[in-house]
Amino acid sequence: MIDLDAYVKGVLDGKRAIVARAITLVESTRPQHRVLAQQLLTDLLPHSGRARRIGVSGVPGVGKSTFIDAFGTMLTALGHRVAVLAVDPSSSRTGGSILGDKTRMERLSVDPAAFIRPSPTAGTLGGVTKATRESIVVMEAAGYDVVLVETVGVGQSETAVANMVDSFLLLTLARTGDQLQGIKKGVLELADVLAVNKADGPHERDARAAARELAGALRLMHGKDAAWTPPVLHCSGRESVGLDGVWDRLEQHRTLLDSTGRLAAKRRDQQVDWTWTMVRDELLGRLHADPAVRALAPTLEEQVRNGELTATLAAERILAAFEVAPSGRPSGPAAQHADASEPRGATSPDS
Repeated sequence: MIDLDAYVKGVLDGKRAIVARAITLVESTRPQHRVLAQQLLTDLLPHSGRARRIGVSGVPGVGKSTFIDAFGTMLTALGHRVAVLAVDPSSSRTGGSILGDKTRMERLSVDPAAFIRPSPTAGTLGGVTKATRESIVVMEAAGYDVVLVETVGVGQSETAVANMVDSFLLLTLARTGDQLQGIKKGVLELADVLAVNKADGPHERDARAAARELAGALRLMHGKDAAWTPPVLHCSGRESVGLDGVWDRLEQHRTLLDSTGRLAAKRRDQQVDWTWTMVRDELLGRLHADPAVRALAPTLEEQVRNGELTATLAAERILAAFEVAPSGRPSGPAAQHADASEPRGATSPDS
């Protein structure tokens, strides 16, 4: 049985075991757990919102885990409490998440002032993002004042993370030739701070050159009148060099947002965006679960594959099947979730 009042008190007291259980609850996809999770989040919401939310991205191999281990350890030494969350929709396919092996963060994983949570195996970007957004509320209510959200660095995960954080840090590597090679333009536009990682040993000179080249490109992209042109730094997570400079620039960016009122506005806009994202995801989930759609979809998919039917017509027929429900069942989007209320006690998501 879940005692929500005990969960709320345990989270606010910063009890690690209760925090972990609370996150397990918000990650659960069981309908009864979703109701309890929303009650829990409603109680915790007034105690959240004061942390620095920072997204960390970069292509695989850029050294994100090593960087976060060193960066987070530096922050806890400065007196901060650091939470690390992951957005990795590939975890359900690969059998683990980018943070599944905590040994990659040897120092932070045993730091009492840090909390590392691997990505849930929710399967879809929407499912993982939903769990991560709600986990942020739990971590902030538990007193963690820096929340680092790591993304796998592929697909749409960077955009999803950018829509839930205050500042977006992009890690990159020094490359011979065009330093912009391999960096997607869309991701570059999301970045508030860039850092060329692995600037150590024989790679330090290349990292400095890469930072200068990237800085020049960003000045052209943003123009002279930009309120904030993303700075480009070089650092080494392995050697713990240059991390203080990265933190200083992230703090400068947050101060700028806060002083101009843009931080509060950004978070409000993120909540509205998240509301509509939830609506889209919920509708899509209901559509896929609809018996009429499930019965019709294989035939339509086969016809589309064989060139017998256009994608547009197939989509129209799927939507028509979804909207015209059998007698006695609410039509399409009006269906489901009749159990709007639950007692403040139910089976644990761990059971």
